[in-house]
Amino acid sequence: MKPKEQGIPRVRGERADARRNRELILRAASKVFVEAGPDVAMEEIASRAGVGVGTLYRRFPTREALYQGVAADVLGKLTESGREAVAANNDPFEALRRLMHVSLDLNVGSVLPALVSRFDFDAVVEELQADNADLVQALLERARAQGLIRPDAAFGDIVMMTVRLSRAFPGGPYPEDRPLAHRHLDIYFDGLRAFGSARPTSALEGPAMEVSLFKRRRADLVRPGGS
Repeated sequence: MKPKEQGIPRVRGERADARRNRELILRAASKVFVEAGPDVAMEEIASRAGVGVGTLYRRFPTREALYQGVAADVLGKLTESGREAVAANNDPFEALRRLMHVSLDLNVGSVLPALVSRFDFDAVVEELQADNADLVQALLERARAQGLIRPDAAFGDIVMMTVRLSRAFPGGPYPEDRPLAHRHLDIYFDGLRAFGSARPTSALEGPAMEVSLFKRRRADLVRPGGS
């Protein structure tokens, strides 16, 4: 029994290390694909992930496998959050809001368009055994039934706005991009509240882009470096 017991921690450690490397690669690839496009060198992805290129190829033997892996990872995490939101059966309006914030954190609206036509979307959805669009629709219908969202709000009003907010400010990326997107998503959801409902009483989170900051970012766009 003793040799077997001694072997268990080593095997578990290897598996944990492999999972960590896979997560690092997928996270780095999703960012690089958005910033530089899907044809970026695999060596650049490995460097950004902090792993050797051999490790990358062991996890993802081909570029197509990496495309599929990134898409499955992003959609899988979003779908998992959607399932949890539907199963919790809590306030569906706030569940929708939280799910769209998760979508922003995962950068779904930028990652998937960057990989358009380079992965099998239907195969990913089939593997996940759920379509996140259906989960969003289920929450929307509950919010309508409970009178929590304006009755003319459609599926696309929610999902497509999140896609738009995923896009970085031109000339970036800037550290304010993601916090601003979350702030603007909250403002947008406040506008989706049912007619005559109570207005929000909590302050907006995230940085406010005052005119001075906007001018600096505009200068970066029209004059690189703001000079």
